[in-house]
Amino acid sequence: MGKWSQLAGEEFLDWLAPKSGLRWLDVGCGNGAFTEMLVERCAPASIEGIDPSEKQLAYARTRLPTNLAHFRQGDAMALPFPNDTFDVAVMSLVIFFIPEPATGVAEMARVVRPGGTVSAYAWDMSDGGFPYEALQSEMRGLGVEVPVPPSPDASRIEVMRGLWHGAGLASVETLEITVQRTFSDFDDYWTTILGGPSVGPQLAAMSSRDLDVLKTLMSARLPPDAAGRITYGARANAVKGRVPN
Repeated sequence: MGKWSQLAGEEFLDWLAPKSGLRWLDVGCGNGAFTEMLVERCAPASIEGIDPSEKQLAYARTRLPTNLAHFRQGDAMALPFPNDTFDVAVMSLVIFFIPEPATGVAEMARVVRPGGTVSAYAWDMSDGGFPYEALQSEMRGLGVEVPVPPSPDASRIEVMRGLWHGAGLASVETLEITVQRTFSDFDDYWTTILGGPSVGPQLAAMSSRDLDVLKTLMSARLPPDAAGRITYGARANAVKGRVPN
C-alpha cells in the first residue's frame, strides 16, 4: 500500500471505529493492501475482496490467510453476493474509478444487512486533493497525457453525501481527511515519485529532456524548509451510512 494511501486509510478506520468480529466486503480490493490493513486493525470475522483485475487478486491471495480472506473477480456495479451478506462494505480509494457510482453504492447497500455500515474514502480528485495533483498539472502543461478516472467528481464530499442518501442509507456522515508527508530533501521526493505506481509509468515514458524540465518545475513548486525538507499534504473525503432496519 502506498504511503499516502496508508496514511489516509488509518485516519479513515480511526473515524469508522468498527467493532471486531464483523463480516467485511472490500470493494475494489486490488492487491489486498487495504484488506490487509482491515485484518491488522479491525479483527474481522471474515473478509471478501472483489476486484476486476485477476492479476491484482492473485497477488492479494498471497498476502492474507485463506481461512479469513477470500478474493474473487467481479464488478462493483453488480456484486456477486446475496442480499444482507455483510456487516460492513467499504470502498478504499475506488469510487472515482466506477463508471456509475450510484449503482456501486446501491449494490453495497444491498449486500449489507440492516443496521450494517456502508462506507468509503477517496482522494478529492476534482478539488486538488490527490497527492500528485501538482505534479500532474505540470505534466499536462508539458503536453503529457495523464489518465483521468471515469468519475472524478464522485469523490467530492457533497457528491458522496448525495450518493449515500440516494441509496437510502441513514445516519450519513462525512469527514475530510488531511494527511502530510515529509521528504528529507527534493531528491528524496523525486526518487519516491519515480518509483510510485500512481505516476511512475507516465514519468518513465517521458523524454529525458521533458523529465528534466518537469523536475525543475516541481523543485520551484515545492520549496524546502530551513532544514532542506519537503513537506506537502493531500486530502481525501470519507463517508459512512447505515442500512435502515
